[in-house]
Amino acid sequence: MVNLIMTKMKLIFFLLLFLCTSLAHCLNSSIHPGAEQINAYLPLLKEKRVGVFANHSSLIGNQHLIDELLNHGIHVVKIFVPEHGFRGNAEAGGRVKDSVDNKTGIQIISLYGKKVKPTSEDLKDVDILLFDIQDVGVRFYTYISSLQRFMEAAIIHNKPLIILDRPNPNGFYVDGPVFDTRFKNFTGLQPIPIVYGMTMGEYAQMLVGEEWLDVTPKSRAKKLEFTIIPCANYTHNSLYVPPVRPSPNLPDIQSIYLYPSIGLMEGTTMSVGRGTDTPFKVFGHPSLPTKFSFIPVSKEAEKYPLYKNRVCHGWNLSGSQAEVLKKIDGKLQIKYIIEAYRLFPDKKHFFLGLGSASGSNSFPKLIKSGASE
Repeated sequence: MVNLIMTKMKLIFFLLLFLCTSLAHCLNSSIHPGAEQINAYLPLLKEKRVGVFANHSSLIGNQHLIDELLNHGIHVVKIFVPEHGFRGNAEAGGRVKDSVDNKTGIQIISLYGKKVKPTSEDLKDVDILLFDIQDVGVRFYTYISSLQRFMEAAIIHNKPLIILDRPNPNGFYVDGPVFDTRFKNFTGLQPIPIVYGMTMGEYAQMLVGEEWLDVTPKSRAKKLEFTIIPCANYTHNSLYVPPVRPSPNLPDIQSIYLYPSIGLMEGTTMSVGRGTDTPFKVFGHPSLPTKFSFIPVSKEAEKYPLYKNRVCHGWNLSGSQAEVLKKIDGKLQIKYIIEAYRLFPDKKHFFLGLGSASGSNSFPKLIKSGASE
């Protein structure tokens, strides 16, 4: 009798989860990112030379923000780009080079690699800055670091800044250890948890309000002339699904949901599925005794994945949006890394760096700082 009741309760739970997910898809169409509130910011750009921070995710419907601005007669003089480049197909962690956009002829300046913020030379012919990019709400995803450095450049060079806000697909919860700023690097700059629950616009406000921006004196940050164009019809209860992949190894909403938890494994010897069609939804190692297997191979944005062309054994967390939501349960899940460690035969070398001559251990650094997607 008890088992029957439990079975019925599980069926009801899955039905409710399915209905909530279906409703979320309907609500998703009514959410409009800041970029779509075009009448709110076009007047601020008229007759100005504009520098735009953008990538492939900077869309207004099916149209790229740059094309939309040009169609409205806005004078875009520079495009600044983050990790993965303007088209979003550069390898994770790979240096992004300066270039020229083939379609528009506009100069593209990389802010990932040799430099991370615009210089006075970059901004000498720019009157106003515009920022628009899709984030995923995870501390070790480098887009929030790019936002901070872009804001600092705006302050240092006295340029007004407009931030076009976008929903956070992981914005419905907050979890994980708070970053220890002694380990500050581009995958972690501020004392926030791994899943921080804010949109880019909200995070920008906190950077200013907490005086976290790297400018002297600190109070100078509050003099930044910046405008946030908010999302319409978005709340932190919204289950927002980005219309395009934010970066090469986050191909769908399931990968985005699992990324905070599975991304932790990049401080271990585990493969997280780079070089497969299901990155961050599978993980494993050639030495594990599990039945599920996958083979990482070279791909356009992941030419040399860990354990390339080798059979890895591990776990497959793939499923529908509702199923993956149930697996994360609104929390940062460390049970997967615990189970992988339990079954791994060579525990001394499970965490990267343990047993090495340097004695360094990158897993605590990943927890405290992180590794970029």
